[in-house]
Amino acid sequence: MIRVLIADDQALLRGSFRLLVDSTPDFTTVGEAGTGVEAVALTTEHRPDVVLMDVRMPEMDGIEATRRICGDPATAGTRVVILTTFDLDEYVYGALRAGASGFLLKDTPPADLLAGIRVVAAGEGLLAPTVTRRLIDEFARRPEPTRPLPRRPEGVTDREREVLTLIGRGLSNAELAGHLGLSLATVKTHVGRLLTKLAVRDRAQLVIVAYETGLVGPGGLRWADHLSEKSP
Repeated sequence: MIRVLIADDQALLRGSFRLLVDSTPDFTTVGEAGTGVEAVALTTEHRPDVVLMDVRMPEMDGIEATRRICGDPATAGTRVVILTTFDLDEYVYGALRAGASGFLLKDTPPADLLAGIRVVAAGEGLLAPTVTRRLIDEFARRPEPTRPLPRRPEGVTDREREVLTLIGRGLSNAELAGHLGLSLATVKTHVGRLLTKLAVRDRAQLVIVAYETGLVGPGGLRWADHLSEKSP
């Protein structure tokens, strides 16, 4: 059973999302929050698997609420999906930096929303296509990487660096396996090791690292000469 908390300042939308969630097998709503403060409190109380979080809420906005939820060891197992009508750059970047695992617009079709919840509950990251483009645009305006990654960061292999770069380009695990000539199980192992070594929560955070360190840029690969096709 995937347990969902719905946080939105509009009661009508909360009710609509709740109806959608509760009418879906193996989904259940554990609470509704009308403010960011309530979202944090109810997450601490109920420990949902996924929080559907609005950005613009009274008392505390969704980004700050996300930061508190993701930064609290007590709620570290909860994933946050940002839902908003505003796909503005500052929301995308701020939400992901706060620890959100997904970012979707409120006009996302119901079936896609439910599929997104499943993806995030399983530990994957989720970005709508328009959001991905805006994220790339955001980094395009940044002249230099903000978190320089050494040529050979301690503990990260050449192959893992290559996997991280391709994750930043938006490749799925299946696409990674095909591109690198590896089994899906091996790819999942590399991704899991990157999550541990880079101390990030999920795939969405790996995308942030790939861009912030300059491994990936809006024009394609950077540092491509640092990658080794022969690495283990």
